[in-house]
Amino acid sequence: MSIRAIRGATQLSANTAQAIDAGVKELISAILVANAITPDDVISVFFTSTPDLTAAFPAAACREIGFASVPLIGSVEVDVPGALPLIIRAMLHVHSQSSREQITHIYLHGAAALRRDIAQ
Repeated sequence: MSIRAIRGATQLSANTAQAIDAGVKELISAILVANAITPDDVISVFFTSTPDLTAAFPAAACREIGFASVPLIGSVEVDVPGALPLIIRAMLHVHSQSSREQITHIYLHGAAALRRDIAQ
């Protein structure tokens, strides 16, 4: 078994606690399903949010879907002029039997434009 990093991002519809909660749960759930892992396989999760997302902490939503014992942290993304707004990014460090090439990175909604090379 190896340690792998899995990336993902989503674009939200609004800066509300409800949108952040729903977006994080959708993103993290999609990453788990696509990579056939569970929260028990996750070592840690690092979230970043664009500066326009201030209504809630992404980690709080993640704790509600089975990550209460997983170290979670968040940070603000660099405020680059012209960057996509309302974006939450995640990087999960996981125990996995998959090779790097078999890992599925997840980019949802408008965030698919961030990584057209690997977005679904």
